[in-house]
Amino acid sequence: MTTNNFLEALEKRRTYYHLDKNISVTPERIREIVEASVQNTPSAFNCQSARVVVLLGEHHDKLWEITTETLRKIVPAEKFGSTQGKMDSFAAGAGTLLYFEDMSIVTGLQEKFPSYKDNFPIWAMQANGMVQENIWVALELEGLGASIQHYNPLIDDEVKVTWKIPTDWKLIAQMPFGNPTAPPDAKDFVAIEERVKFFG
Repeated sequence: MTTNNFLEALEKRRTYYHLDKNISVTPERIREIVEASVQNTPSAFNCQSARVVVLLGEHHDKLWEITTETLRKIVPAEKFGSTQGKMDSFAAGAGTLLYFEDMSIVTGLQEKFPSYKDNFPIWAMQANGMVQENIWVALELEGLGASIQHYNPLIDDEVKVTWKIPTDWKLIAQMPFGNPTAPPDAKDFVAIEERVKFFG
């Protein structure tokens, strides 16, 4: 892979909201992508605190049932139509990745290195974001569409009970994915000169 190939892959990674379950990528390939991305993403102090749970098939469907029913309890009935539409669009996909942080590792580092105590949660989130991006780009290269969602902490307790997730794992994000059935929405960019300063 050349640098230009890498940059092109970054550019092609987009948010897809319209998905279906008609994918040719095998569960084994998805597992390979997730495991390689988690294994090879750097983290501060090599703490390796990021965790990923892969939900396919009925497990994926169950997650969005949980999320729908959780939101039904707090969203006014007259406004629930649009919420239901979002839930249906995520459930229409083939799978969901749940991103977690193992907080026992983070707190352990805080105790071991108190001078950096305030930084460890920040560094952990940075590494978790890199895991998400690496997996997202890899899924795009396989022809899959995905998006990042954040229904935590509303769904945390039921998710942990349903899939027997360790209590120290903190849910960070959800990534539904599948076969894209429509192009991504148009994306506006802030002028790059406002975001990058170059001296040399």
